[in-house]
Amino acid sequence: MRKLEVVMSPALLPYYKVAGKSVVVIDILRATSSMCVAFKNGVEKILPVSSPEECRIFKDFDFVIAAEKDAIKVDGFDLGNSPFDFDNYLLDGKSVAMATTNGTKALKYAQEHGAKNIVIGSFLNLTQVSNWIKSVDDDIILLCAGWKDKVNLEDTLFAGAVCDNLQHDLTIDCDSALSAKLLYQANKDNLEDLVRMSSHAKRFQLLHLQTDDIKYCLQIDFAPVLPILKGVYLVNDAK
Repeated sequence: MRKLEVVMSPALLPYYKVAGKSVVVIDILRATSSMCVAFKNGVEKILPVSSPEECRIFKDFDFVIAAEKDAIKVDGFDLGNSPFDFDNYLLDGKSVAMATTNGTKALKYAQEHGAKNIVIGSFLNLTQVSNWIKSVDDDIILLCAGWKDKVNLEDTLFAGAVCDNLQHDLTIDCDSALSAKLLYQANKDNLEDLVRMSSHAKRFQLLHLQTDDIKYCLQIDFAPVLPILKGVYLVNDAK
């Protein structure tokens, strides 16, 4: 039976065999959630880039540019990293270049380590991701973007939700996957309360965000899309 592994931080990825496996990149607060919202609103493609400086270049090529650093929108960019930024019908048909502190870097890291496929996962497309994993023949790595290479709660919870969904379809024999699954199972009825205790949620409070990104990002299957990397672009491959 195929294997399902959870990597709780990009810093741990070198300790796993990635080549030939499919990787689901997870950054619940907020990059992968925002990407799903973007595709729900008709964005044609997303170009993930490593830094705001690189991202800024694509403004001259008719891209909508989005960048965040330390959870704050970078000055001079069209969008930041809040899902509310991407919940806009005016993005229909647009191309977006995007740089974030953790999510796009995790995606690039998976590429560098030879991932066969890279898919974007969030609570907003939980069922789409779970069904896609069932449909492919590869072993799967769930890569949590974390926060600056540190483990975080919300990404681990989502990885646990996927493990819970697929525990009868794939072999789960690594302790990180088991830990994530048990954490989710113990808290699936109060996810929001738990995530609001996380360091990232506290960071948002200090920034006095005017939007409730946490509640938004925990909506199960709100954006039933499947962002997958094709060449250098993420596109929506939802059937």
